[in-house]
This record gives sequence, C-alpha cells and structure tokens, in this order.
Amino acid sequence: MTEAGSIQPPFERTVLDSGVRVLTSTMPHTGAVSIQLLFGAGSRYETDELAGSSHLFEHLLFKGTTKRPTPREISETIEGVGGILNAYTDREATGYWCKIALPNYHDGLDVLIDMVRNPLFREEDIEKEKKVVFEEIRATHDSPEGTVDMMMDDLLFPNQPLGRDIAGSVESVGAVSTESLKKYLRTQYVASNTVISVAGALSHDRVAADVAELMGDFHDGTPAPLFPFIDNLSGPSLRVQHRETEQVHLSLGLHGISADDDDRYALRLLSTIFGGSMSSRLFEEVREKRGLAYSIHAGPAHYKDSGSFQISSGVDPARATEAIKVVIDEVVKLRKGVTKDEFEKSKKLTKGRILMRMEESRSVAGSIGSQELLLGEVKSVDEVIAEYDAVDIDQLAAVANRLIDENKLVLAIVGPFDSDEDFKPLLTL
Repeated sequence: MTEAGSIQPPFERTVLDSGVRVLTSTMPHTGAVSIQLLFGAGSRYETDELAGSSHLFEHLLFKGTTKRPTPREISETIEGVGGILNAYTDREATGYWCKIALPNYHDGLDVLIDMVRNPLFREEDIEKEKKVVFEEIRATHDSPEGTVDMMMDDLLFPNQPLGRDIAGSVESVGAVSTESLKKYLRTQYVASNTVISVAGALSHDRVAADVAELMGDFHDGTPAPLFPFIDNLSGPSLRVQHRETEQVHLSLGLHGISADDDDRYALRLLSTIFGGSMSSRLFEEVREKRGLAYSIHAGPAHYKDSGSFQISSGVDPARATEAIKVVIDEVVKLRKGVTKDEFEKSKKLTKGRILMRMEESRSVAGSIGSQELLLGEVKSVDEVIAEYDAVDIDQLAAVANRLIDENKLVLAIVGPFDSDEDFKPLLTL
C-alpha cells in the first residue's frame, strides 16, 4: 500500500470465449472513459520487403468501414461529441484508442471495433494513404531530431527489424500490396492477439458484456512471431550525417535490458538520477554548469527481449566535442554508483510521477492494456511502487556496470560536419 493509500482502483480481467482479453479499471471520479484496442503487431513483425506495412495498415483502418464508409463518419462519431480518436504503431504493438464522455462510451467502443472488424480496403484509399505516409516519412527525414533517432536505432540494432524505422521507407511502403494488407488482418488481428482495456466510471461486467456482444465471434488464429533481437554490435560505432543546421543533434546510446528484466526498476531509478529531470546529473553538468545545451535527457527503452539506453541533446557545433566528452564522462561516473540523497530523491520522484499518471483515464487504460499485451501480466500501482521500494542502492551501480560497455557504445550526429574524424577518439570509456 502506498503512503497515501491505493490510487489506482483494482483492475479486472476477463478472457472471452473467442480469446479476446478484456481489462478494466473502474474510476468513479471521472466523467471520461478511455478505450484502447491493442494488438501484437508492429515493425518487429515485418520482413524488409514489408517494412512499414503495420503503420500503413493502422492508417487505412480510419478510411472507412461497411457501417461507416467515409473517414468523416468514423471521426465524427467520436469528435462530434467532444471525444478524441487516434492510433499508434510501435515496434511490438499497434493501438487504437479514444477518450470520450461517459454517456457516449458505447459509441466509442463500437467505432473502434468496427474499424478493426470491417475495414473496406478500397484500392483508391490505399494508394491515397500511401502518399500520406510518404509525406510522414519525408517529414521525419527533414527533421534533424527524427533523423538522429533513426540513426541511433540503426546503429544499436544493425541489420534487423528492431533497428529499422517503424514507418518503413517510401520504397517499401509503395510496394505493399492489398493482398498483403488483408493477410496481415487475418494473421495479426486475431482474437488471442487482442487486448481491450477500458478505464472510467463503468463496471467490469458491463464492459465485458459489451465487448462480448461486439467481438464474441472474432476470428482467431496463430499470429506470426516477431523477429528476435540479434546482438550483432561489436565495438563502438559512430555515424555522422552532414546537415547545415544551427545546432548539432547528438544521440549517445548503449544496449539496455528487456521489459521483464529484474533490473528494470533499478535502471529506471538510475536514469532518473542521470537524465530524467531538471535536477538530474546531466542537466546540472551540461546546462547549468557549462551552458552547453538548452535541454538534455536520458532514459531507457524496453522491448520483449532487449532494450536501449539513450542520451539526446542539441548543442552548438563549435562545442560538440566538448559536449560529447562531458556526457561520456558522466556515463562513466555512473559505474561508481549514486549517493544516498540521489537515491532517495529518485524514488520519491519516480513514485510521484506514477501516482500522478493514474489520475488520467487514458494513462490507466494504457498501463493495464500494454502490460497485458507485452508482458502477459498486470501489476497494480501498489505492486509497482513496492518493486521500486525494494530496490537497494547497490543495485544501481550493478546495473550501470552491466550496461556500460564500450563495445556497445554508439554515437549518432546530425550537423554541419563533413567528417567523423574529430569524434572517433571520443568513443572510449
């Protein structure tokens, strides 16, 4: 139990006869309901030839259904009553969500399920939406921040789907066929690969009954597995892209740990101390003491079988070398551990952020749904906070020494440089 008592109401879980998993968290204090449909689908399930197909597929479900044949009819069902409708594609999951006023809850649930069950996949929509995705891809490439992030993923996870841009390329998306999209629907969008999570002032029994009515006969099958992580990074790696920018955009990375690794709570506390707030070590050293950057942040990303730890910032090109040296020096210092004061403050900060997120229905629905889909289990807020409380200060030094390996160190740079020669000597720990 937390000091202030349990914040998140207990979640409940039902598996329908079809295999669809329904999770709810009853939040009596809110007049909003958040609904998420989650699928084990994403860029890690794609071959090189189909790169970006998961993301394109997500776009196409908004183009029309047999019940609502136009995009406007889909969006107006939610937005016409003040709600929000959106979706996302990630590496290991694709999600469709809405946040809607309680009286309109059933319409929200109905439109999301309708999109998934009855998409039209009209040829003219597919060709038009490909062009929209092309512009999304080009916008990312035009952005120095987006480019350096893509470079970082490719450096950390070379020659595998985990290191590839989630949206794919203009060439790969352009080559996606209608039949491959329909096959994707038949294989990945199946009952046993589906999680529906709802948070709001609703009973679990009501939500489970409503979902059963709309998805009780949803087809099942055996979804394709994701492509596993391949540890093919050996030795420090560096990439520089010339771009005439006012700032140089830097991203320094290391391999991390998986979403179910026992060290994940210690790593989260360590990353908070290192670069997770305006009182973090990096912010103090890079911005406050040296004036090297406006902002700098660091944090982990977790996947089913791997992870990463990344530091990102933008600095004056004339001071890029200095900034990289400072950041790497701070990385090395983590091996020595943290102070008791830092450790205690990081626990308070981390727990406080968790509790504040649970005030919002979308955060609650996202938390229980993604845990169920990606981990196969759901920890309550009290259980998560207990995990952080159980971390010992020595575990932070241990996880730092586990991850800080020169052979897994990579650096991506976008800025006005024609060569990487000045940066190569810096990649040492």
